Amino acid sequence: MSREGVARCGPELVSPEGVEAQTCVMTGGGETWARAYHRNTSGAELRAALTLMGPGGRTVELHCVLAAHDEPGSCETPRSASAGDPDAYTAVAEYAGAGPVEEAPLLLRAGSHRAPGASD
Repeated sequence: MSREGVARCGPELVSPEGVEAQTCVMTGGGETWARAYHRNTSGAELRAALTLMGPGGRTVELHCVLAAHDEPGSCETPRSASAGDPDAYTAVAEYAGAGPVEEAPLLLRAGSHRAPGASD
């Protein structure tokens, strides 16, 4: 298996405020990690929190900043040894405005799983 890994991704989502995102659980080489692809067309700097949840209550969270430009980007959690089946992992990325956390509105939440019954 390649070092880059295999992706299990949720749907590509777009918020009315100008955030486009897709979140994936990546597996490869005996490791698992989360990756969030994003594009910020809002015209303002944004923050994202990417969380990987695994078996046994294991959780990894990473914070990243989305620059105020229209270029695609990504952020990912550190890779760690896989602990069970890849389907036991879920990733969620939450995108919010800059500024104090208690004042920044949640603009978009994108997960690695599709809703039951959802189609591509």
